[in-house]
Amino acid sequence: MGLPEVWSLVHRFNSFKRTNIILQHLRMSNHTDAAGEVLLERRGCAGVITLNRPKSLNALNLNMIRQIYPQLKNWEQDPETFLIIIKGAGGKAFCSGGDIRELSEARNANQKVTQDLFREEYTLNYAIGSCQKPYVALIHGITMGGGVGLSVHGQFRVATEKSLFAMPETAIGLFPDVGGGYFLPRLQGKLGYFLALTGFRLKGRDVYKAGIATHFVDSEKLDMLEEDLLALKSPSKENVTDVLEAYHTKVINKMSPTSLKITLRQLIEGSSKTLQEVLIMEYRLSQACMGGHDFHEGVMAVLIDKDQSPKWKPANLKEVTDEDVNNYFKSLGSNDLKL
Repeated sequence: MGLPEVWSLVHRFNSFKRTNIILQHLRMSNHTDAAGEVLLERRGCAGVITLNRPKSLNALNLNMIRQIYPQLKNWEQDPETFLIIIKGAGGKAFCSGGDIRELSEARNANQKVTQDLFREEYTLNYAIGSCQKPYVALIHGITMGGGVGLSVHGQFRVATEKSLFAMPETAIGLFPDVGGGYFLPRLQGKLGYFLALTGFRLKGRDVYKAGIATHFVDSEKLDMLEEDLLALKSPSKENVTDVLEAYHTKVINKMSPTSLKITLRQLIEGSSKTLQEVLIMEYRLSQACMGGHDFHEGVMAVLIDKDQSPKWKPANLKEVTDEDVNNYFKSLGSNDLKL
């Protein structure tokens, strides 16, 4: 065989090899597109689930459910995985709900898809609710319908100022499913009934106040929170709680400890007083506040310096004694309000 023939064979082999690589790449791309809708990674001590359809606001479909469920079960059994974190890609949504367009189209084409989706989605909801490992849902951005099912049944749900929660199913001829019948009636008062019937949207801190989230964290700290969770060594549920509590911002901690204590007593006493008696009590409180430290400090920090960092005296609730509180409620004698 001459040199030209050898080169011809090498060329054909290289072409074949290159074609094979391209075909293999295309097959991988197709697979990655389907698999890429949800990313499943072991990072540090945790299994991390990332809903990865940002253009569709991470809407949940059957393919995603079928990837998440077995991996969740594997991590639950894995002695090297100590917690599970679920989050959404793109920054706009955790998960905007089930892919309802896919569902509506499936009705005409294939009845079995609608049966499978609901059966498998509800099975996943139950797996989350009964998961034996700490399960942390970072519900940053839009969290509706199916996204609520992926988060609210877990032990920890972290909201941010950009969280937007709703169960809007009645607007599309459905009902608040994914376990809505369990968690909604268990919210404070009749709030769950209101949310279910109206599809009302809760935003930011209200998602935490309503009891849907267990913690509230400023969104700029979310990445740091995740890194601190991943850096834990063989964490228990209590270790995870400690990290979340360290990032959790309770508004009440920013308030004047003295104001908190006198306000609580004002409300307790006011509940059994007449309006006249309440106004006399409140006049006494107003005069005590004018003569105290915290009112002037608060005005300075919030309205004048605007640094939002008042230095309260006393600095915490433990340091505010019963005697301190009593002094605010003392009679002013001849200076009392006369009505």
